[in-house]
Amino acid sequence: MSSQQYPVHGAGLGLRRSHIGALADQTTQPVSFWEVAPENWIGVGGRYGKQLRELTEKFPFICHGLSLSIGGPSPLDEAFLQRLKRFLHEHQIRYYSEHLSYCSDDGHLYDLLPIPFTTEAVHYVAERIRRVQDILERRIALENVSYYAAPGQEMMEIDFINAVLQEADCDLLLDVNNIYVNSVNHRYDAEAFLKQLPAARIRYIHIAGHYREAEDLIVDTHGADVVDPVWQLLEKMYQHFGVIPTLLERDFNLPPLAELLQEVEIIHTLQSKWRNLSGDYAQHA
Repeated sequence: MSSQQYPVHGAGLGLRRSHIGALADQTTQPVSFWEVAPENWIGVGGRYGKQLRELTEKFPFICHGLSLSIGGPSPLDEAFLQRLKRFLHEHQIRYYSEHLSYCSDDGHLYDLLPIPFTTEAVHYVAERIRRVQDILERRIALENVSYYAAPGQEMMEIDFINAVLQEADCDLLLDVNNIYVNSVNHRYDAEAFLKQLPAARIRYIHIAGHYREAEDLIVDTHGADVVDPVWQLLEKMYQHFGVIPTLLERDFNLPPLAELLQEVEIIHTLQSKWRNLSGDYAQHA
């Protein structure tokens, strides 16, 4: 894929309200693009609403949703999708992604639950994704998620992901940390898994920290620094697919912004290394 086809470029960071004050005082950042959860900002006015508007007019933004519940049993919340569509348009959001999971039935849950890896689920989820894309009038990306059990499993995780992407004709948000977490928890080869993903559908990448509960159990927390094996897997990804826009996620135990920017700089460094090795100088075009 040509780098011009990506919605954003370089290294990104998830925007948190606690960091907005620091951003307002700085004109130059190593952050190439920002990501927000639309559910946290739709309908927000006042000071925070004004600050978000100022930032979205200044920087490239993408949205990563929390509540679509694409695999859930309840009907899609089409009223929410209409509000989301207006928000994406009003803030000129470059791209929208969600989780290949579900988080609601009669009420909203606090965890992202795994969709059964079955052919029936592929058809069900793909139909819902197509409906979302029709309403939003744009392609979306689904993220490979971490999971701790696979109820009713009839197919491998990689086969399920690829089948959904193909049938729905949607894109992939590739979460490198989730591949690493799942490879430890479910005992598979992370690099082999990575190489089976469809390169042409990858729109951007997430990388994050986690918590190691035991040697054979990792909990995906987004609450710590990225560990060396995950950085190494990101490099394997660049080696195999080329340099792709990559965003650092940090949701809990938030350090000062300056510390997060150090990890963003690591992404830039790795991207420069693999751009030079591959001769892909179009990344910042």
